[in-house]
Amino acid sequence: MSLAQEPCPAVVNPLSDAEVQALLGQVSDWAIESGKLVKTFRFANYYETLAFVNASAYISHKVDHHPELHVTYNTVRIAYDTHSVNGLSRNDFVCAARTDALLG
Repeated sequence: MSLAQEPCPAVVNPLSDAEVQALLGQVSDWAIESGKLVKTFRFANYYETLAFVNASAYISHKVDHHPELHVTYNTVRIAYDTHSVNGLSRNDFVCAARTDALLG
């Protein structure tokens, strides 16, 4: 099963640094910044940007795991972390993989 197909359980544990590094290799162009899993997506125009925001919001709502979003005319910066563990959990990486899958 791919990371994007994994379920997001309600109860999670914080990841170790080694686990974070291993999972980072499974998501393309994501990075760790200030303890969060982040990536900036670029688009041709505002319409494409908002379509992506809405699609990623649907993913977040469906699994009840919501990232921070910073939206401009043609970019979206997404930052995942898990507040309940005060760090990163596997759910952050599952959501990142699902977000990447939006762009195929």
